[in-house]
Amino acid sequence: MNKQLAFMLCGGMMFGLATAATAERGNPRVEFEGETIDAMVADFMEQQRLPGMTLAIVQAPYIPRVVGYGVSNAEQGLLASPKTLWNVGQMTQAYTAVAIMQLVEAEKLSLDDTIGKHVAGLPADWQAITVRQLMAHASGLPDYTHQAGFDAARAYAPAEVIALVAETPLAFQPGTAVANSATDFYLLGLVVEAASGMSYEAFVTENQIKRLGLKNTMFAADLPQVKQEAVEANGLKHKEFLRERAFIDPTEMAMGYAEPAGKLIPAKRNAQSAFFANGAVLASAEDISLWDMGLAGELLIKEKANRDFLYAPVKLADGATAPAHGGWRFPGHRGLMDIQGNVPGFSCYLSRFTDKSELLCVTLCANKEGVDLSGLARRIAGAFIRQLGPPVGPQVMTCRESCYSVTETVDRLEALVKAKGIDVAARVDHAAAAKQKGLELPPTVVLIFGNPAVGTQLMQSRRSVALDLPLRVVVWEEADGTVWTGYHDVAGLAAQHGIGDRDEVVAAMQAGLEALLRQATAPY
Repeated sequence: MNKQLAFMLCGGMMFGLATAATAERGNPRVEFEGETIDAMVADFMEQQRLPGMTLAIVQAPYIPRVVGYGVSNAEQGLLASPKTLWNVGQMTQAYTAVAIMQLVEAEKLSLDDTIGKHVAGLPADWQAITVRQLMAHASGLPDYTHQAGFDAARAYAPAEVIALVAETPLAFQPGTAVANSATDFYLLGLVVEAASGMSYEAFVTENQIKRLGLKNTMFAADLPQVKQEAVEANGLKHKEFLRERAFIDPTEMAMGYAEPAGKLIPAKRNAQSAFFANGAVLASAEDISLWDMGLAGELLIKEKANRDFLYAPVKLADGATAPAHGGWRFPGHRGLMDIQGNVPGFSCYLSRFTDKSELLCVTLCANKEGVDLSGLARRIAGAFIRQLGPPVGPQVMTCRESCYSVTETVDRLEALVKAKGIDVAARVDHAAAAKQKGLELPPTVVLIFGNPAVGTQLMQSRRSVALDLPLRVVVWEEADGTVWTGYHDVAGLAAQHGIGDRDEVVAAMQAGLEALLRQATAPY
């Protein structure tokens, strides 16, 4: 063999190994479309004006990355860290669902028990709603947290919570549809208490937190037991660690923030009893990851059939299914399930890729309310395993996976657009057009829509932006059957056309577009 051929063969082998390594567990080069995770997070935090965030990655059975970014308390300069406690919000529903299944396994309740069997003093038309329907958000009960009189910072007794919605009629007949309602899981918390003879907090603490040895998962009532130093904003910072071990790498509760009128302000501390079994858990991103792995096997729920029940889409009375259950959502990617939490001051998100070929989970916790973390989490997952990320990188467009088919996704989006009084200019079915010409194309539809009263303001600044208006969203099906939506960010279009004098208009259009896509693609 001559030297040149040997070199070529060796070089080819080395190139093949390097290419394969990009998909190997433990590969140190974790990037998505050429962007590192740190760069992704930094850009996202700047765009969203986030004070702090913690990221945790699971590659079962390891947690190879837990890292904090920014500050958990801007006034005191406390850093976001692996041990920072965040209010996980509606992710608490997943902990409540586990508690219910544990009681089912203990034969202390049945999924087909009526709520009236366990909870007294309920309105008459609530009595026959079952535990199964509450778990599925298929009860039709109104959401007490959406009522004008609800105050997240106020302590509530159960009777006071029920009174907030007792006179409000059911949104639909139980079992016929799904709609995320905090009332469902508040009532499930009361069921846990009645069936177990323990407080909800005590039952979750004993059977999940202590069972898994979670050091940084708790409820607000437990915070006094956590040694947190009283750090003054303008005085000496963190000095107790010099004298006492407990203050080295401390556990600290993050301060939550809101952004009314474009200014970050501290949010009032959420009351434990106000959110209860729907949103009261406090946890670090690392502990969420530990809990997540405990959920994967027999540590929390022994029987596989009972775990599978949590992971199955809801079956409705008419035989249809809804791609959600117990707060979890099920996009089309094989084995993917995710859950999010948004309460005053906090946003959290957990995505689980449970297929045996992937086994990767991403947890993100941030101390600002109303932030959609799902897109960032998907790109981070793609940095570890490319096929977990969106099929098109952010340099081309922003992508979001849908829980529905292309047709249903476009139908839902079009209905939402029209309900907002926005004009639909066109619905372009590229697959149908291709078929007319004897060509094949997977389902691909573009919806074009806009509000002239808003878009005209951008054109008044730069006429060239008319090329990209009205706005358009493409919905298409990938080879693996997943359905994606894609769109160009309004801020990006404005920058591309040199529009710098319409920031409020651009921000409003961007927020509106993102809200429409969230609603069109999600089950709740």
